Amino acid sequence: MTRFLQVVWLVVRKDLRVESRNKEMLVTTLFFAVSCVMVFAFAFVRGGRAVDGAAAGVLWIAVAFAGTLALGRAFERERYQDALRGLLLAPVDRPAIYLGKLSGLLLLLAVVELVVVLMVALMFQAPLFEHPFRMLALLALGTLGFASVGTLFSAMLVRTRSRAVLLPVLLYPVTIPVLIMGVSGTNVLWQPEPDLAMVQLWTSLLLFFDVVFLTLALWTFEPVMTE
Repeated sequence: MTRFLQVVWLVVRKDLRVESRNKEMLVTTLFFAVSCVMVFAFAFVRGGRAVDGAAAGVLWIAVAFAGTLALGRAFERERYQDALRGLLLAPVDRPAIYLGKLSGLLLLLAVVELVVVLMVALMFQAPLFEHPFRMLALLALGTLGFASVGTLFSAMLVRTRSRAVLLPVLLYPVTIPVLIMGVSGTNVLWQPEPDLAMVQLWTSLLLFFDVVFLTLALWTFEPVMTE
């Protein structure tokens, strides 16, 4: 287990070190997410008041679109100079490579979501700080479910020429339940009188889907990359 975690950390550290040099993924993903929120703010805010339920939808749309952009480049650097082949030939567990890539993406999306959530709370007057831990749980579980499937599909499509087109085509039909549960839970939580029991239900469902998605991804990553 110690060696497994060491491999996960090495992959994460490699991605973070490369990203710290040019900040390409962070800047583009963050810019795209912020642009999304601003466009929707002009569309759904009238007279200083937002359309009911718009804040939750805008938040998760921005997260999904920004996540798709980041996932599209998750294995991009490994395509050059046979880096992916060298990574797969290393005498390590393949699931550790998957978890390392997933962890790096989650850290990137966490930074993006921090900015996006604050922007949504400001522009749509969402009660962000009334139940911060429940909001954090919804965001963390929703992002994990979305990114776990996306990382697997990104690895599957890394050798294909039309991966930029195929990724969202494959990703969204599978992750739509996660996004719907995230929107529903956030919308209930941001009501003037939130139904905390319903929020707990949506959070539990997200956790269930995360366990299923993550288990299937860890199980299928090695045969997918071998083929």
